[in-house]
Amino acid sequence: MSAPGNRALVTGGSAGLGLALVRLLAAKGYDVLSLDRDEPGEEDANEAAVRHLGCDLSDRAQLDQALGELVAAGPFDLVVLNAGVSATGSFETIDLSSHLDVLRVNAEAPMIIAARMLEEGGVGPGGAIGFISSLSHFTGYPGAASYAASKDALAVFAASIRKAAGLRNVTVTVAFPGPLRTAHAERHAPRGADARKRMDPSEAAELILVDLVAGRKSSIPGRANRAAALAGRLAPKPLTALMRRLIYERL
Repeated sequence: MSAPGNRALVTGGSAGLGLALVRLLAAKGYDVLSLDRDEPGEEDANEAAVRHLGCDLSDRAQLDQALGELVAAGPFDLVVLNAGVSATGSFETIDLSSHLDVLRVNAEAPMIIAARMLEEGGVGPGGAIGFISSLSHFTGYPGAASYAASKDALAVFAASIRKAAGLRNVTVTVAFPGPLRTAHAERHAPRGADARKRMDPSEAAELILVDLVAGRKSSIPGRANRAAALAGRLAPKPLTALMRRLIYERL
């Protein structure tokens, strides 16, 4: 997958899985544009192959302003729409603004970016778009309902545009990572959760990138996550009940 001179766009590239993807792509010879509200750390800010564009994806005005810059920076060989936020707890006790931020960042923003990039030729022929959904797509997620809804919407949207993208010789991959060992996951984890059981984001990035470059329709990184996805398909009610005990009742 070494591709000197190729271009990649990663949203949410300053932390977590997005940062792991940015570092991996830069190491493989891509020129990377990272779109994130937060500035990268000092180490990554000095990476010559990576350029940062600031944008709060929960703010539609900022997103609209950034779209022109994204198109002008292309065409990209890879576009990874990774940025995501969460809101956990009892649905009715989470304030409305938090629910709206989740929907705007996780669903609305990647939909708008993907549509604009395809329309304006922001993804080159033979290129790929990757949407980062969630393992929650395969089961209920008590305690993070708006997050699960946003990631479900993203997966459905990706499937809906696959044919249109194919007419432009662009593949569409949806990734369904499980829990990751990130600061964001730690903030939203239930009491007593063992971070050691979560996948390292650099490992997930490696596995997802292989599927993205190969043009596969979906990517479920890791054997345990594939087993959980299968369980969600075969026994959705018991798995949702387990999620309730493990997450909702401990939040």
